[in-house]
Amino acid sequence: MNLFEGGFPVERRPADTSPEPAVAIDTPERPVPTATAAEPSGGRSWVPIRSLGPRHRERIVAHLVALDERSRYLRFGHQASDAQIARYVDTLDFEHDEVFGIFNRRLELIALAHLAHRDGDASRGRAAASEFGVSVLPKGRRRGFGRRLFEHAMLHARNRHVGTMFIHALSENTAMLRLARSAGATIERDGSESEAWLKLPPDSIASHLDQMLGERAAEFDYRLKEHSHRPELGQTAEDGAAADASARAEP
Repeated sequence: MNLFEGGFPVERRPADTSPEPAVAIDTPERPVPTATAAEPSGGRSWVPIRSLGPRHRERIVAHLVALDERSRYLRFGHQASDAQIARYVDTLDFEHDEVFGIFNRRLELIALAHLAHRDGDASRGRAAASEFGVSVLPKGRRRGFGRRLFEHAMLHARNRHVGTMFIHALSENTAMLRLARSAGATIERDGSESEAWLKLPPDSIASHLDQMLGERAAEFDYRLKEHSHRPELGQTAEDGAAADASARAEP
């Protein structure tokens, strides 16, 4: 998911030892309880996480360019320009990978995650693995959104029969590394960069049911927000038309 590598990770290790590195991440939320490596913990308020597709590219670009300089640095590993971000979003493969988002009541994308799936290759002794990257706008931080997206990604990876989820982050991104470690990940540090490897449990009937119900509920929530947002747009258009008519009527 590097901006200069067409959105796909590059192998740094022999194929039979480990998967590719993932993107640098900015997630200052609280760490995930260890139990979430197997199943999401209960007793918390529900957060609607919606799957995104090609028609959401503009919203994704708007989210990423709204990140401050520090957040861009942690997310991409360097100070990405608006043009570089736009090119990165153009390379997103919604057919093969998965992109998730959390919208506020105004349908602003305030949290975004990209789960890039790498298929297994038995001939090379390489197991299937998934790379996780996430970003949260400043206004959405300290609310656990990064943690929820991480759990959501683990569920989806499990249900695709993926055994390992991995993260590549700058070593200074201690919040993200702490999040991964609390989920049971193994952290390997190499100077300014670190890698987190998380073994996932196998999928189950319960995990598939959780995914199905979560997707349906998130879609319903999105439609409700969309419906409640439309009258505001319509009123704005009416106000604009009335103002134009008034201006034309003036001598």
